[in-house]
Amino acid sequence: MTSAKIPFEKEMQFEYGIAQEVAPNVRRIVAENPSPFTHFGTNTYIVGEGAVAVIDPGPMIEEHVDKIKGALNGETVTHIIVTHTHMDHSPAATWLKELVGAPIIGAHPKTLEAGETVEAHQEDFAPDEEISNADELVGPGWTLEAVHTPGHMSNHYCFALKEQNLLFSGDHVMGWNTTIVSPPDGNMGEYMDSLRVCIDRDEDFYLPGHGPAITNAGPFVRAYLNHRSMREGQIARHLKNGADTIPELVRRMYTHLPEEMHSAAARSVQAHMEHMVATKRAECDGPVRADTIFSPGITELE
Repeated sequence: MTSAKIPFEKEMQFEYGIAQEVAPNVRRIVAENPSPFTHFGTNTYIVGEGAVAVIDPGPMIEEHVDKIKGALNGETVTHIIVTHTHMDHSPAATWLKELVGAPIIGAHPKTLEAGETVEAHQEDFAPDEEISNADELVGPGWTLEAVHTPGHMSNHYCFALKEQNLLFSGDHVMGWNTTIVSPPDGNMGEYMDSLRVCIDRDEDFYLPGHGPAITNAGPFVRAYLNHRSMREGQIARHLKNGADTIPELVRRMYTHLPEEMHSAAARSVQAHMEHMVATKRAECDGPVRADTIFSPGITELE
């Protein structure tokens, strides 16, 4: 899902399984789980030297966990940090804990209504310590501040490395593509508010959960937010021109995507529709679902 206004960077120099320094006091190891949703794979980060934190151990790939353990030879892991509980980020935390003995730090997603499920979510995630906004995790030479950024998932956190003025942005902001927001746990209104949280912060260098680093992050995140506002403007125009279902909106809006990506696009459109109905920029009878019939709202796009 692309926009010419977002300065995407898709290329990244790396080798699977190799711990590469990507910022002072930060190493990155890329898991070999490439896909249309993960780009080259999940970025696992090691913060510090000697006594370190590991951010997003990644999927249950034994070779990847072995590479993390090998990169930590002679070092002590004090924190295993999970930005959110999608299956490409959190499952290896338990495996790594068994190897290094460090506590898992993260958060549970919100409680859903009966019958609702979260796609690709680690249902048995059990952090040893539940993180909260503004909590600080400290080691020798490094301080990580938890920044709650719900939207992609309700339990999504970014982590600011205060000594380097950089942000580990997880899947909240990525340099290679826009982020999927998938109901019922994903929420577009919260996501856009979380983008504004990042815009108001000082970090100008982001290390995301997939793909390359983001430099000059402030303008990049503003472009991300503008892209979401642009999508809602598109939706409003298509509603006025007779599109009244999510599949029809996807068909009209995502002509650049192959059809196998339309289901993912539909999840983001559903999240936009929830936000637009809540803000009275679209109307429908009953809750917003994949098969809901919509009509234009009574207010204009802000």
